[in-house]
Amino acid sequence: MAATAKKFGRVPSAVARLATSPELLNGFLKLNAIFESTTLPALDREVLIMTVAARNGCHLCVAMHTATLHGLSVSPELVSALRSQSALPSPRLEALRRFVVTVLDTTGDVPPSELVAFTEAGYTNRNALEVVLGIGTYTLSTFANRLTGAPLDEAFAPHEWHATAV
Repeated sequence: MAATAKKFGRVPSAVARLATSPELLNGFLKLNAIFESTTLPALDREVLIMTVAARNGCHLCVAMHTATLHGLSVSPELVSALRSQSALPSPRLEALRRFVVTVLDTTGDVPPSELVAFTEAGYTNRNALEVVLGIGTYTLSTFANRLTGAPLDEAFAPHEWHATAV
């Protein structure tokens, strides 16, 4: 939990709730560390996380990772589009967002044309597999947060988010 505290300045309530199952918390932290070491750049990882978090309706993850995006000094338009699950202003990042949604929609049975569109946007087949890792990591997190009813920490209140029908 020390790495999480370092990243966010403290241990978020969601992490504390996950700690009621040390196995789940340990699994998430290990998967997250592995995902952080992929060849996907930090911004691309955050796009993936926000796509999964918004799609899965995790108010806490969306707020936490909105704060992370602000720390990366990304444009307000990009943050807004991710939070509203709409097209991103960057064609490359939009290709990533669409690919993440396609992987989720098809449970990995991605049509060849979608994989080609992803790689033509500058990504690799390795990145495609790293997307699967990120989806798995953050599906675990979003599901656990929703299951435990993790509250929004006061520090993330400025980034509060509520799921809307898409």
